[in-house]
Amino acid sequence: MPVDRSLHIIPNDSPVCQLDAENAFKTLSEKERKYAHYVAKASFDGALAVFLQVSPESAPIFYVLYRLFKAETVEQLKEKALAVGFSEDEWQALLIYAAAFYSNSGNYKGFGDSKIVPAVDQNNIISVQKKIRALIEKSAAGSDEKVLKTWESVEKLIGSLEDKELQLGFGDKGVTCYHSSNITKADAEKIDRFFKARNVESWNSRLFKEVGADGKTTYTIKLASSDEGVVAEAVEFEGDVVQIVKGDYAPVMKRTHEWLDKAVPFAANKNQEEMLKKYIEHFKNGDINAHKDGSRYWIKDAGPAVESYIGFIENYRDPAGTRSEFEGFVAAVNKETSKKFLTLVSRAEEILKRLPWGPDYEKDTFLKPDFTALDVIAFGSSGIPAGINIPNYDDIRQNEGFKNVSLGNVISAQPKQKMNFLDEHDEELMFKFHKDSFEVQVGLHELLGHGSGKLFQKNVDGSFNFDNTKVKDILTGEPVSFQFRSGIATWYEPGETWSSKFGPLASAYEECRAEAVGYVLCCDSDILEIFGYTGELAQDVKYVNWLSEIRAGLMALEFYQADQKKWGQAHCYARYVLTKVVLEAGKEFVKIEETKGEDGKADLHFKLDRNLIDSVGRPAVVEFLRKLQAYKSTGDFEGGKKLFESYGAVGETELHWRDVCIARRKPRRLFVQPNTVILKLEDFSNIFIPEVSLVTYPSDASGVIKSFVERYDSAAIEDLHACWKNDQKWF
Repeated sequence: MPVDRSLHIIPNDSPVCQLDAENAFKTLSEKERKYAHYVAKASFDGALAVFLQVSPESAPIFYVLYRLFKAETVEQLKEKALAVGFSEDEWQALLIYAAAFYSNSGNYKGFGDSKIVPAVDQNNIISVQKKIRALIEKSAAGSDEKVLKTWESVEKLIGSLEDKELQLGFGDKGVTCYHSSNITKADAEKIDRFFKARNVESWNSRLFKEVGADGKTTYTIKLASSDEGVVAEAVEFEGDVVQIVKGDYAPVMKRTHEWLDKAVPFAANKNQEEMLKKYIEHFKNGDINAHKDGSRYWIKDAGPAVESYIGFIENYRDPAGTRSEFEGFVAAVNKETSKKFLTLVSRAEEILKRLPWGPDYEKDTFLKPDFTALDVIAFGSSGIPAGINIPNYDDIRQNEGFKNVSLGNVISAQPKQKMNFLDEHDEELMFKFHKDSFEVQVGLHELLGHGSGKLFQKNVDGSFNFDNTKVKDILTGEPVSFQFRSGIATWYEPGETWSSKFGPLASAYEECRAEAVGYVLCCDSDILEIFGYTGELAQDVKYVNWLSEIRAGLMALEFYQADQKKWGQAHCYARYVLTKVVLEAGKEFVKIEETKGEDGKADLHFKLDRNLIDSVGRPAVVEFLRKLQAYKSTGDFEGGKKLFESYGAVGETELHWRDVCIARRKPRRLFVQPNTVILKLEDFSNIFIPEVSLVTYPSDASGVIKSFVERYDSAAIEDLHACWKNDQKWF
């Protein structure tokens, strides 16, 4: 089947939204601004590692684009592009490609995991290569032999869409740099067993495999750190050799901890100072326990004016579901909006009792987290979420606590686009209340979704964190210990985590559970009142939340990989599953009808009956949520997988809906972020005083490009290039 290239092209009319942090930045003192500046620099420099995690060609493409746009202005390059045969549309397509490439930290979508290619003469791959090469050769950057050689190494890949290049995945079916290209799913599972046997975690690691002339396989686990060397001598494991070394992304990690070191003098308190020192230790030596200790100080730092987090955090994009992408952010607290979330936190213990699993399946003590509304100043990663619940370490979350953040300037940065599949009245309500409903959903999703539920764990000493003689399975009514005697795993053994137990399914499953909590609890009027919504206004916000989220499950079909019968994006998979749950509830609560649009082409009409939310929609989601929690708490991967995949199945009807969703899809927004810079101002004594300023950029593709070019110095890009060269033997 020929590939639909349009699925891999970023449209020229893609909206670019300003991540507005100006007002938030103005509220900070000079000391706080310096702290924010250095952590932002660490976040952005560290995020160069993401280009090395995504695909073998992402780092060299970054290098070439950076050199191209660093040497000349966009206007100068446009003149040369037109001279070598670009049309106006093709030039705009190249700018959009570059902006999307930067925003996604590579040439695979941060949301969707599919490859991005430029729409330059899109019907002829060879022509794509020739036109871009001609531009590079004519540009000022083209006089550098290193730029030309780097381009030669990737030019065949930039527009190519071979079967194995379409999506991220293990090397036999997709693309990834979390593992060498010869690593299979079976290899990854073997090394997961190795980690479990040694009670260690793989968050900041990559996995490489070599087969010697004697047929002996050696696995090398490489930890991200600036220090290089052997962590653990090679050992035999299941007939193969496994060794652990450190020094992955070494130059990038060095830059990261050096920036953090500069932030230490401007820390607001002892917790921040100790947190930074532990992060510095982690990025130096690769020890995940140092990052855990830093996270412990972080959760103690309640209500800071400047919030931040940095490390290898989310494992959405690792095909094995255990290794994590680098992420770093810094943001200013919105004190007024934060009051709502703090009220929600203060009532959380009472609200948690409304969830459908009872006290045995809830944490023994709810560790009240810090929950703040933030305006992002800098976010280095493959995408910017609307809310975060971290840290992701199960032992800390279960026993010590966590934090929640809602990213206000991300939520509010919404382009006004036609809302597909809705009638005029619903579309009007969505435009009017989407921000309000989304703020409610994010709050409930992060605090009471990700923050709820207990994992039944067996400790190293043989004890349990629950009463294994009395606790019953909420689905069967049988004691948990009885089920274990029947050969069914009903807890997490030492060395097992949620991510290692549920693997690639863990992210979508957990996002679905958190989303479901938001759907259920937004129906309660007293919870809506916390956010300032009462009466008819509250009912509108509740309706728009259900309308928006369930419709999102339909729209998620765009991200289903029909050829592989596979979901590639955790949030999309999660929302689709919940849409199937409420469709199954029947009684015409949700209707999806096939129609013809005004253009005469196939269309869909989506309708949700607001009068049936409480009587049909909510009970269906409550029952499904109960099952999700039961399988998660007891570590029953097979049961959870069977349930989840039964709702995640895509049949002929849904495939037809998918075709319509793709045909009528709207381009996703791109963000242009500001940069912080230190200016030296002269006072009356001829003494230069450093002052931090915020630099903003236009809301267009050129603005995104300029922000990246000004964000990095040439030394950082040379470090990235060196890391890429070092990696080449593995891919």
